Amino acid sequence: MTSPQGVGARLGFRLVGVEIRVEGLVMTYGDVRAVDDVSFTVAPGEFFGLLGPNGAGKTTTLEMIEGLRKPQSGSVRIDDHEPWRREPALQRRMGVQLQSSSFFERLTAREQLDTFGALYGVAAGRTDEMLEQVGLVDKAGVRTEDLSGGQKQRLSIACALIHDPEVVFLDEPTAALDPQARRNLWDVLRTINASGRTVVLTTHHMDEAEVLCDRVAIMDAGRILELDTPAALVRGLDAPVRISLAPGTLSVDDARAIAGGDPVTADDQGTTITTREPSRVLTALAQRDALDGLSVKGASLEDVFLELTGREYRA
Repeated sequence: MTSPQGVGARLGFRLVGVEIRVEGLVMTYGDVRAVDDVSFTVAPGEFFGLLGPNGAGKTTTLEMIEGLRKPQSGSVRIDDHEPWRREPALQRRMGVQLQSSSFFERLTAREQLDTFGALYGVAAGRTDEMLEQVGLVDKAGVRTEDLSGGQKQRLSIACALIHDPEVVFLDEPTAALDPQARRNLWDVLRTINASGRTVVLTTHHMDEAEVLCDRVAIMDAGRILELDTPAALVRGLDAPVRISLAPGTLSVDDARAIAGGDPVTADDQGTTITTREPSRVLTALAQRDALDGLSVKGASLEDVFLELTGREYRA
């Protein structure tokens, strides 16, 4: 497991954000142990992800870190402060975007930000900065009920950032967004983190975590199963590589000769060699001038996730 301090040093964080220490968190609801002895540390300036299927305990864990719930057992410290005590000085350093965001009725995007800013005593000019940062300048005069789902999510994040917090908590910020809106929001989240803020994200989108997060903790049934960088988790899976050839590139017999005993499948979409020796196979294909239209797919964070949590659907 990679230490958060090691990650920060390697990636060259600007250590502006706060450090989060979570130790032995427990939360139960009746007989259900929603969070079961969860511990981890988030380094200043790190982009940290909590991943897991529905009901894994991600949101409950995040709510305890944010101070919305007091842990039944264990502790959370944000720069040596306990967030559940709701200290005004600490709350000003935190920005929170909840899974389901609510806005004041009948206010425009600009008015929403002005209102949130006024609660923190923020200068009015900050609204223009945030509208530009989240790409909503042209929607400033539009009422929130008339914004698209992606625009509402960006406005929600802007409201969480209006007071310039050092740590930002995002609970499934791209849930229910279309692919274009998700990618657009990723750019916003990268900008937030690049400014030096610590970011803690919950998501069940593995591609999102793989692109954005420095480290991820995969949760299930209230426990952390694995915690490391996405790349290290994928390497640890030791999964084979799938090399796919366009139809007509090679005969099945030639593909099997190159595979040398590795599995080969063929259909109307082409031929696929599944191997743990991709360099050997790719070299042989190059020698036969068979690289046109080729695709190579290794394991992903999604493969790690499914290996750890299973493939059974959970509503």
